[in-house]
Amino acid sequence: MGNLVYLSCAITSLLCVFLVWRRYSKNTNRLLLWCGICFAGFALNNILLFSDLVLYPEVDLSTIRTVPALLGLLVLIYGLIQETTD
Repeated sequence: MGNLVYLSCAITSLLCVFLVWRRYSKNTNRLLLWCGICFAGFALNNILLFSDLVLYPEVDLSTIRTVPALLGLLVLIYGLIQETTD
């Protein structure tokens, strides 16, 4: 059951990336760009989580899988600061 949850979270994150970037291509609002990059980091984090816990349970990928989420959040924070200063 946990495998299905991990996989559905990854699919949901990828769907969010697709929808946000599609909207960004029509309306070039920079905040949509920052959110799309952030969701891409979350999607990569969820894919690595699925790989860590389901595909390769004998290998510890916990530090590697947190890096994309951290980078995505940092990009979103940077984008939010940029939008408030402009």
